[in-house]
Amino acid sequence: MTFWRTISSLAGGKAGKRTCADCPDGLPGEDPQFSAAVTALGAKLAKADGSAEHGEYAAFSEVFQPDAAAARDVRRLYDLARQTTRGYESYARQIARRYRRCEGVLEDVLDGLFHIAKADGAVSSEELAFIERVAELFGLSPLTLRRIKTDHLGAPADDPYVVLGVAPDASDEQVRRAWRGLLSAAHPDRALGSGRPEAEVAAAHRRSAQLNAAYAKVMRERHELVGAEGA
Repeated sequence: MTFWRTISSLAGGKAGKRTCADCPDGLPGEDPQFSAAVTALGAKLAKADGSAEHGEYAAFSEVFQPDAAAARDVRRLYDLARQTTRGYESYARQIARRYRRCEGVLEDVLDGLFHIAKADGAVSSEELAFIERVAELFGLSPLTLRRIKTDHLGAPADDPYVVLGVAPDASDEQVRRAWRGLLSAAHPDRALGSGRPEAEVAAAHRRSAQLNAAYAKVMRERHELVGAEGA
């Protein structure tokens, strides 16, 4: 699904009417200011690691696909914007002002930026910092950013959300239910009660400890995050 179709599905239907009550009138892809801001963001991200490769424009056009009639103008703007990363924050703010109450549109833009960053095979620390700053300017929560980042870059096997089998932006209650369900299934008393071998009982103890540690880490990080946002 192309970017414009994704945005249209969030901000308007086939008849051109909005299906998202929080989105402004009209489709994002038909808004020149929005289109220009997205193009500039994609171009400046391509420059964030010090070089703007042609492959990154291919990734940009694959995701943020403009109408054929506008393709030449979009490429001209892209080539101009990619000369420097300076000014990218103002473009992010433009998008945030228009779609500050339509988080799905902002998430789609961030998703597209990750796609561009991966075009050369790896996301550099500079590109990641760029995307994280854009997410901050968009007003997206760190948990939403973590989910999108995990979708693109994966997560280590010991990531607490992977251990618990929940998305990084799952609610506290969803995390708690997942933890309790897994803990109940892995509880050592089950292995003892069913006469399992000692090795399986020991494995159940290790699994329970892993689940408890993962849950504690998630809750601790979220508590720290609330404190940081309130500071």
